[in-house]
Amino acid sequence: MTATRRSWHGLAELVLAGPQHRLTKRIDLRITPGGFGTAAEPALRVERTDLVAGALRVPVDGRTCAELAAAVGVEARGPAGVYSDGPGVGPDERLAVDAAASAALWDAFGRGDAALRALAPSQTPVLWPEHFDVGITVDEVNYGVSAGDTFLDEPYAYVGPWRLRSGPFWNAPFGAARPVRELPDLLAFFAEGRAAL
Repeated sequence: MTATRRSWHGLAELVLAGPQHRLTKRIDLRITPGGFGTAAEPALRVERTDLVAGALRVPVDGRTCAELAAAVGVEARGPAGVYSDGPGVGPDERLAVDAAASAALWDAFGRGDAALRALAPSQTPVLWPEHFDVGITVDEVNYGVSAGDTFLDEPYAYVGPWRLRSGPFWNAPFGAARPVRELPDLLAFFAEGRAAL
């Protein structure tokens, strides 16, 4: 799953968020059926193993971000000057996307997006290209689902209060985190975090 996650993250930064930022000054992405997409122009999305632009579907596996961007008429470049941390995927790096891993990542993001919308109906969850997590902030607390990173190498849900708390629920340096595979009900985890504040 790590190679697919890295490839999806690279696409999010270089092919979706970068071109969107150059047109609109926005880097926020959104969860879409089977993957994720831009929140503004250009209208691009990743669905499982393909990059999609309108009726055009381009398989990702084995291609570079530069090749994929050219295929949909954009330049593969991240949002300059917005953040310093990211996946470290270069425009000419060959991507590796596996169908089963893509399905697992989308399942985590899709479940996370639905749970976040149920937790705070007035909020719109955002997929951030820097850390590749879908999240919201409510009353100085971040709630979300990460695709995985150096903290935990698999999709996980988190609750991150701006002021750190102590107690049995809080098990991470930034608050609380649990692997998505261990959470049949993500909304219940977020609600438990809210109650533990």
